[in-house]
Amino acid sequence: MKQVLIANRGEIALRIMRCCRDMGIGTVAVYSTADRELKHVRLADEAVCIGPPSSTDSYLNIPALISAAEITDADAIHPGYGFLSENADFAERVESSGFTFIGPSPGVIRLMGDKVSAIKEMISAGVPCVPGSDGPLGNDEKTNLALANKIGYPIIIKAAGGGGGRGMRVVRSDDELIDSIVLTKTEAGNVFNNDIVYMEKFLETPRHVEFQVLADTHGNAIHLGERDCSMQRRHQKVVEEAPAPGITEEQRAAIGERCVAACKRLGYRGAGTFEFLFENGEFYFIEMNTRVQVEHPVTEMITGVDIVKEQLRIAMGDPLTYKQENIKLNGHAFECRINAEDPETFMPSPGLIEQFHSPGGLGVRVDTHIYNGYKVPPNYDSMIGKLIAHGNSRESAMARMRGALSEVFITGIKTNIPLLSSIMQDENFAEGCTDIHYLEKKLGIS
Repeated sequence: MKQVLIANRGEIALRIMRCCRDMGIGTVAVYSTADRELKHVRLADEAVCIGPPSSTDSYLNIPALISAAEITDADAIHPGYGFLSENADFAERVESSGFTFIGPSPGVIRLMGDKVSAIKEMISAGVPCVPGSDGPLGNDEKTNLALANKIGYPIIIKAAGGGGGRGMRVVRSDDELIDSIVLTKTEAGNVFNNDIVYMEKFLETPRHVEFQVLADTHGNAIHLGERDCSMQRRHQKVVEEAPAPGITEEQRAAIGERCVAACKRLGYRGAGTFEFLFENGEFYFIEMNTRVQVEHPVTEMITGVDIVKEQLRIAMGDPLTYKQENIKLNGHAFECRINAEDPETFMPSPGLIEQFHSPGGLGVRVDTHIYNGYKVPPNYDSMIGKLIAHGNSRESAMARMRGALSEVFITGIKTNIPLLSSIMQDENFAEGCTDIHYLEKKLGIS
């Protein structure tokens, strides 16, 4: 592999570019007209404009991305996260055009992208799942009512093609069920172009715990332990940590081994994440992300494994650098997502960054693309960086994160740093006993 086109923007594009540079691989940056001044665009070996600011006309424009790869003689395409990273049609088009897709096969992306088929596959692989319909809901009202009563209320109706917190409805009684199914199907059809829905038991106070996996093309697979991503707002993660508080070595090994076995069963390749709800000592699979995660740095900090570098090596056909027995968890790490948004209303706050000072010191990592004079565009996700802190213990990592947050200095736009600092001072969070609903209750969001 001599040259990689990075089909993304912002901090993850810069992260991938740095890895390529470390490995002696050339890089191609693609950018919209709103992103001419992105740092990785300035630093890449080649840069190609792929369209206007709208994502549909640029970062989601498959023909433009393929053309950019062709004219720059790229060998491979790395999709990062978001945009087309879990689009099976894109992966298929990349491979049929003669390029290497740095990720799983199109078939696996398609299989795991549909939550109904993913759950069926996980049940077959022995991965614990939430009690539910184990398949699409039909139109027979009596059957659906009987199923809901068998599972036990509350239940949740979910869109098979859903994501980002959309396409789901909690139901607490027979009276609400039929209308909720119809509404969710309609929403799913309109938003995801797929009106298939399914039913699951709704867990009242679960935590969100996910397992990072790596698998190569030689039949090898490993897990890198788990992360806790329970601090969420509107189903969007705000703070992540690794390892997850209260998870025992035995639990980690048991679920990790099942995730590894599922990877081998799938013929999975690359990096991936198995996401679970965790309640009363039990894990319940909810979905698999077939890409690198925003929160991958916390796992890197406690394992010493460069996940993006492993993605590149796997795509080149190399076997995994590590075996399971080589993976040791060292200390604790937190990640705070820094967003250009009002910390109280959460409205986006694009604009010119007049001054930016990055924190530093032992165990502090900053993944960001911003700089003095950079203009945050209004066209994309509001995340402008990630602050990661590592320590020998959860307490020391948290103290280090508090200090790092106090050092961040950004003027010209609003950011969510006050919220992040508040979370790091929260007594319940410090005790490691918060569920996925905790932050919204703290903020007074129903």
